[in-house]
Amino acid sequence: MKIILTNEVSGLGAAGDVVEVKDGYARNYLLPRGVAIRWTKGGEADVEQIRRGRKIREIASIEQANDVKAQLEGVTVRLKVRAGSGGRLFGSVTPADIVTAVKNAGGPQVDKRRVELTAPIKSLGAHRISVRLHPEVVASVGIQVEPAK
Repeated sequence: MKIILTNEVSGLGAAGDVVEVKDGYARNYLLPRGVAIRWTKGGEADVEQIRRGRKIREIASIEQANDVKAQLEGVTVRLKVRAGSGGRLFGSVTPADIVTAVKNAGGPQVDKRRVELTAPIKSLGAHRISVRLHPEVVASVGIQVEPAK
């Protein structure tokens, strides 16, 4: 099935790319999550709009991505969340929460779609997350999750 990606999908492509995937992967995973739309002749106009939006948000060069990476790795990020008595969180930490915490800690502005969580953060303590700034540059950021008073 031919689809148009609306968000970046690791291992598949970036927003605005037209890719061919297996029917089940598209129907059961990509389309329900809203990260892709079916390809149509009329959808080609959407591709240009998606690519223009990606170009505005995208970090232009590897040098710029390395600068942002250095800033991110130099920031100490503390995130205050509601937690139970056993150290278990009410809910989980989202990429949007992480982006807000990085900005509040004095770090650079990062797109929440660039934050990659390998598993949901549902406990207090130190956690490592990765931020894909450029296809060749990935920053590793330490997050300290603390209980809110």
